[in-house]
Amino acid sequence: MSRGSAAPMPGGEPGVRTGRAAGPRRRASRIGRFVQSGPALRLFARWVRRPLLPSLRLWRRNIQLRVVVGSLLMSLGVVLLLGFVVMWQVRNGLLDAKQEAAQSQAAGGFDVAEEKARTVAGTGAGDSSQARATARNSTNWRTELVEQLASGGRQAFHVVALSADSDDESSSNRGPRASGGVNQSASVPQKLRDAIDQGTGKAHKAFVRITYTDAQEPSEPGLVIGKQLNDNSGQPYQLYYLFPLTQEEESLSLVKTTLATAGVFVVVLFGGIAWLVVRQVVTPVRMAAGVAERLSAGRLQERMKVTGEDDIARLGEAFNKMAQNLQVKIQQLEELSRLQRRFVSDVSHELRTPLTTVRMAADVIHEARADFDPVTARSAELLAGQLDRFESLLADLLEISRFDAGAAALEAEPIDLREVVRRVIEGAEPLAERKGTRIRVTGDEQPVVAEADARRVERVLRNLVVNAVEHGEGRDVVVRLGAAGGAVAVAVRDYGVGLKPGEATRVFNRFWRADPARARHTGGTGLGLSIAVEDARLHGGWLQAWGEPGGGSQFRLTLPRTADESLRGSPIPLEPEDSRRARERAEADSRVTGDRPGGGGNRLARVPAQPSAERSPLPAATRAAPAADPTALPGSGARVVARSSGDGDSSSQMERKDSTRGH
Repeated sequence: MSRGSAAPMPGGEPGVRTGRAAGPRRRASRIGRFVQSGPALRLFARWVRRPLLPSLRLWRRNIQLRVVVGSLLMSLGVVLLLGFVVMWQVRNGLLDAKQEAAQSQAAGGFDVAEEKARTVAGTGAGDSSQARATARNSTNWRTELVEQLASGGRQAFHVVALSADSDDESSSNRGPRASGGVNQSASVPQKLRDAIDQGTGKAHKAFVRITYTDAQEPSEPGLVIGKQLNDNSGQPYQLYYLFPLTQEEESLSLVKTTLATAGVFVVVLFGGIAWLVVRQVVTPVRMAAGVAERLSAGRLQERMKVTGEDDIARLGEAFNKMAQNLQVKIQQLEELSRLQRRFVSDVSHELRTPLTTVRMAADVIHEARADFDPVTARSAELLAGQLDRFESLLADLLEISRFDAGAAALEAEPIDLREVVRRVIEGAEPLAERKGTRIRVTGDEQPVVAEADARRVERVLRNLVVNAVEHGEGRDVVVRLGAAGGAVAVAVRDYGVGLKPGEATRVFNRFWRADPARARHTGGTGLGLSIAVEDARLHGGWLQAWGEPGGGSQFRLTLPRTADESLRGSPIPLEPEDSRRARERAEADSRVTGDRPGGGGNRLARVPAQPSAERSPLPAATRAAPAADPTALPGSGARVVARSSGDGDSSSQMERKDSTRGH
């Protein structure tokens, strides 16, 4: 039964297994919905980001733009901060001055109103005829008071008189009075009236919007100061002074406009200054970058133009001295390299004639070894074997000297790589039989045609297959072919001791050995992979290596279909599907989806460790025409996966034999 089964276990509580299986299903469904919505989100992000790419690229590459924009933003922040502070101070100063003047004016008006009320009351008490006249004029007393107080400040303030009791406002003699057409009910807030009704005898103030009875006249901000007094008949009433703040508002607007204009000017000025200053620094740096690029392109005579005696000038002088020293050193190294190549080429050619003579003599001795004693016969066999190896080394040295001199020629023609692979395997069969190794070929169902030099491609593949057989420790060797897009590839996979971290990039070095302390008793000359990678580069292709300790290795040759085509990817991934990391990834995916490890139909088969005495077949390839690998990168570098501590392979598989991969 699968891990996600809902059937209850015998003796257990029903529904327990169902609850445990529902969680992974819910997680898998959420992951599926996220994966389904992922492409839409990526497309939306790409659509939003596409118009911004030129600006982002300019921002990343232009240091002058970044400095100027940063200076503008910082100066703008400083100007805004200073503007807020100045505006706050000016506003507070204007309001404080206005309040002091208004309080002084209102206090004088309150005194005048109290004095007038006492005078009228005293006169009425002393003379009966005057009292009768005052009673007749009591109806107009508040109106006359408001007009008298307002006459001293036309357009400067307004006066409003209200009854202390709102019920008394309906009577004609105690109704509200206002000057200047002020709407007293809307201009005097109820909260201020309630505070004055407390009868403390103190003046109260508030900031309000002064409105008028004329709808065409706009409202304006103002300051209201009020106090409760007694009229000529001894009845309490409220007297208010309303001071418009129109002039203060105009003054504040003028200051605001002035500060904004000055701020814009200052920000632009700071931006211009920053641009000029940064330009003086960035221009020499750009010149140095341009000279450095031309130096890296091989124009060693390029120098910076030095003017003045400042720090930039000293930098230019130091840069020019460095370029001069580099030019001298490079010329010396080029001359030394030329002499070395000339020496190797001359020695290789000069050794061919004496080597031919020695070979003829050695062949005569080797054919007559049956007439010698055993010791002499064995010496003749060793002499013939070492002469064969010396001839191979001499041929490799001559080939390397051609690559170094740039004299290697490519004779490209359309070839089917399947025929080349068959010839290579036929030549390696005797060695494979001695090692107990079986060579398998996958991906050869369809033609794999490319424009290439058949001799050089066959030499590369022969080197890779022979190395895989020699280092495969009797396990199978898989040769995989693939074609996709404008590229073809051949990968050689073995399951031997593999490569340690860092060895995949050094394996292509000349005369490289995994263990330098050991002598070279078997194998080739140590130049095979070096020549192979040069052959791949001559085709415009890649030769890359991958390996993990105890998990074998894979070498991949990628070539363009046509000679004038550039590679963008490889049809075969560099890391094989049965690597240790790929298996761990598949197991993690199976745990997420709820499958049992090893039970999924789309899982990668694990290649078990095979003893040298017997061989087991490898899993067949699941795809006849694989898609191009978008992560493949140019060059001969590769990744090496470090062996995990919990791997069950034996420690003997970690040891490398005396033979090396540098055939």
